[in-house]
Amino acid sequence: MSRARRGWADSSGPWKRSRSSWRSCCSRKGSNQRVRAYLHDKRTSPRTATARPPSPRTVARWILRRPETLTEPEQLQLKTVRAHCPELDALTRHVRVFATLLTERQGERLPDWLDAVRRDDLPSLHTLAAGIDRDLNAVTASLTLPWSSGTAEGHVNRIKMLKRQMFGRAGFALLRKRVLLA
Repeated sequence: MSRARRGWADSSGPWKRSRSSWRSCCSRKGSNQRVRAYLHDKRTSPRTATARPPSPRTVARWILRRPETLTEPEQLQLKTVRAHCPELDALTRHVRVFATLLTERQGERLPDWLDAVRRDDLPSLHTLAAGIDRDLNAVTASLTLPWSSGTAEGHVNRIKMLKRQMFGRAGFALLRKRVLLA
């Protein structure tokens, strides 16, 4: 069926279809003005405004930020989301406690946090807890002791970058010189 036969050839096409659907719906004849008034009432009548839910990325950002840095509307929206989803509420609590463990270097509280995570039904956090359990002593030491291996890791990263840059270009002697001089 062509566009002209469907009523799309000019701008009055959709208008004609609206009028015919209105006539069939209301089973009475009407002029263009009546149809226009009917449609105007439909378009301008107040609709129940439903707020669009926040995206998962936005909710994750709210959960990961410090609570005191959230604006008032963000705090209210996060509170609403947490009230509607108990899993997100539990996740938020665990994430905030873990952030406190990290920032305040409270490694001695880590076993209690792991036990609390295992009690809740949050599979993603169970995976994290299992990974931490594999090397619990090292993780506890990193959260408790003031020393850091960041400097050594930075040098290792730099050496690996130089090695990748020189791959296939020269022998070990030139790589050794670049590492020592860089």
